[in-house]
Amino acid sequence: MQDEKAFIERLLNPKTQQEAFRELLQLYQKPLYNHIRNIVLNHDDTDDVLQNTFLKIFQNISKFKGESKLFSWVYRIATNESLNFLQQRARKSGITNEEVQQNALNKLESDVYFDGDEIQLKLQNAIALLPNKQQLVFKMKYFEELKYEEISEIVNTSVGALKASYHLAVKKIEEHLKTN
Repeated sequence: MQDEKAFIERLLNPKTQQEAFRELLQLYQKPLYNHIRNIVLNHDDTDDVLQNTFLKIFQNISKFKGESKLFSWVYRIATNESLNFLQQRARKSGITNEEVQQNALNKLESDVYFDGDEIQLKLQNAIALLPNKQQLVFKMKYFEELKYEEISEIVNTSVGALKASYHLAVKKIEEHLKTN
């Protein structure tokens, strides 16, 4: 992508906004889909959250202050939309967030868009047992291969705390996989 500042100016300019937003969609659609899918697990739900994410980005681009990278801002919106979706689903169903995730995990094996094998399912089960913050950090680091500095900007947590969360998550996952 061209210089980020110039790109943001194009996003804010009514004359160039549509074309710039199409570029933004093209650039972020696949990575954001994967990011959201890692959080909500279900393909159809992921599509809904992705659509809401791009709508929020479009509606709020004028509020982007440039205090972080555009990448971090976009991912923060996607992360918040994903977590809000899970909370709303839990509230509507009268169950906990963990139960929502467990239900999605139970349906994962029959999901035609899931191309993982038995080992992937075991890993997903182990991840589902982690506290939400550790799940998020683990998925962003392990599956998306984001740097701690990028994750730090997205979730607004220090790099040191993220490293500790990731380390604890890995230990818990290893322990779970050894015993199951």
